[in-house]
Amino acid sequence: MTAIALQGVTKDWGATRAVDAVTFAVEEGALAVLLGPSGCGKSTTLRLVAGLETVSAGRILIGGVDVTGAPPSRRNVSMVFQSYALFPHLSVAENIVFGLKVRRVPRAERERRLARVAELLGLGALLARKPSQLSGGQQQRVALGRAIIAETPVCLMDEPLSNLDAKLRHDMRREIRALQQKLGMTMLYVTHDQVEAMSMADRVILLRDGRIEQDATPAELYARPATAFAAGFIGTPPMNVFPLAETERGLVVAGTRGPVLTAARAPGLLGGLRPEAARLDGGRGVDAVVDECEYLGADTMLGCVAGEARLVVRQPGRVAAVPGERVRIAWEPGDLAFFDAATRRRRDDIAPAPLAP
Repeated sequence: MTAIALQGVTKDWGATRAVDAVTFAVEEGALAVLLGPSGCGKSTTLRLVAGLETVSAGRILIGGVDVTGAPPSRRNVSMVFQSYALFPHLSVAENIVFGLKVRRVPRAERERRLARVAELLGLGALLARKPSQLSGGQQQRVALGRAIIAETPVCLMDEPLSNLDAKLRHDMRREIRALQQKLGMTMLYVTHDQVEAMSMADRVILLRDGRIEQDATPAELYARPATAFAAGFIGTPPMNVFPLAETERGLVVAGTRGPVLTAARAPGLLGGLRPEAARLDGGRGVDAVVDECEYLGADTMLGCVAGEARLVVRQPGRVAAVPGERVRIAWEPGDLAFFDAATRRRRDDIAPAPLAP
């Protein structure tokens, strides 16, 4: 069953279109992530689902019910904000049950739900404290507890981990995902951090300039980016996207003599290669010059210039290379991707050529 569905949803701020005909569906019990750079419309889309902003065009359905014009209180959703939005004068327990008190849920029921949430989130020893006495991670748990205690089928999260340090973000990613699966809730989660998206999501909805660039599983998004933008946004470091040039034998990296990447006669193409799919090879590949070497412990990032392309090569362990050193970069044909230079869309009709010695 579909828990959340957007059908051609558009939001205009005067002459500016923040969300442009967005259509997607989130299945019941799934965790979907709205991902993209700042200003792409992901938080606005979430606020439209929550009812905090009004839709300019299109429809929003939650649990199969059209809620496009309904107020937030009638959408049966809970929300976790980036700022946590905790009341500083209330205790942890009072913050968590605040919404239930407003809705006049009986005291016994409030206490039952509070005990369950405190156990789930490990907040039992903190219930009497004020928010100022909590760490960032503990405050995030309180905000999450306030959403969970409402027992709504849908939970909306707007960059909830952006205020935490790297270690806490890692821990909270794991906790939120485990909790979402344990409770079976549907979650729509906004982030600009691809690590959060790739590690937590069942589906990733990648946005750009208010439009959906790609809606896919994390594995599909990584292995088969639909556009050059998706290829350049996903991955650490992202996919190398570079210009190609025609020769009598086929297409090569622009500014080089080869090898041929594809024998297809298709002008106006870009090539794509993941840094981890590239390797240094003494006998085959494209000639390049190292211009940067960054050792990271588990691997080494080499920035190389090959003709008109700059290629990043990710090699395991430590690689002894210095700027100005000449190398050869090789790959497996199946690791190449091709994009139309004009539309920036993926071209699956282009067959890669075997890498000649």
